[in-house]
Amino acid sequence: MTTLSSASGREGAPRATMRDVAALAEVSLKTVSRVVNGEPGVRPELASRVTRAAEELHYRPNLTASSLRRADGRTATIGLLVDDVANPFFADIHRGVEDVARERGVAVMAASLDRRHDLEAEIVGRFASRRVDGLLLVPTATDQSYLATERRSGWPVVCVDRLPVGVEIDAVLSDNREASERAVRHLISFGHRRIGMLCDETTLMTARERLAGYREAMNQAGLDVDPSWIRVDVDSLDRSDAAVRDMMRTPDAPTAIFAAQNYVTMGACRALHHAGREHEIALVGFDDFPMADVLDPGVSVVVQDARRMGNIAAEALFDRMDGMTSEPMTHIVGSTLTPRGSGEIPPA
Repeated sequence: MTTLSSASGREGAPRATMRDVAALAEVSLKTVSRVVNGEPGVRPELASRVTRAAEELHYRPNLTASSLRRADGRTATIGLLVDDVANPFFADIHRGVEDVARERGVAVMAASLDRRHDLEAEIVGRFASRRVDGLLLVPTATDQSYLATERRSGWPVVCVDRLPVGVEIDAVLSDNREASERAVRHLISFGHRRIGMLCDETTLMTARERLAGYREAMNQAGLDVDPSWIRVDVDSLDRSDAAVRDMMRTPDAPTAIFAAQNYVTMGACRALHHAGREHEIALVGFDDFPMADVLDPGVSVVVQDARRMGNIAAEALFDRMDGMTSEPMTHIVGSTLTPRGSGEIPPA
């Protein structure tokens, strides 16, 4: 693992309180409480003043019962927001986070975005409203500049798997580009010259890095890339299945496929098995998945150390919670290529 540094420290402006909102809106504390809690009996013009004041101050209601707070003001909870908690990769990250949190007597509250880019800021806000002591985030939206408000208030956030955009905070990543290069070079070493690529949503940093690794390996080998060999925004098992079926029908179809995400690899496996070509077309996937080693042939994959990523991310978050104010760091966790058979099939 290597550690890289980027700029900017952490500011510590206090969070806005209900009393601050009342002062700015020029209403009573009880009026603010009624508006925040959705109680009836508040005149519309007063409710509008309270809402505008809350937005201006970036006020978030405290939804955590005071009885759950410790003497130090903490709630002994941290948040984890990922794409899909059922995905084996994110499940392993979750386990890694829990390994560290458990030792500190801290509970982990996890939620899924299900690729709903538009909900990221809203759900992060819900975590903040519940006063979790810090947040681990897998960025899905194209811009995380909204986190600047939380950083100014001193609320620590660490990103996992992807770099944030628009804000500089700690992040823990895999060696996506380098690992993809290795995977494609592996296929080239078995004699393949026509290699297809199944790429996730290109709005995601990981997808762009893996596509860049594919292109770099092909370029270094002096191999041309037919545009029909690259399929982007393939983000599900079914779309992958359809993309591979279509790819196999093209002239000069690929003799090997690099699938850059675990569900995408599963879809490619299904398409090849249904076509009876699983022993003819080589396949290497990015991310391991259950039963990959017992299929026929076993699926060769790039294995990310997701649990270790969760460990490091949680440790970084607790460091920030404990007051560390150094510049944000990006931690790179290495991955390994595991040959199992599918990636070692030579071209026919």
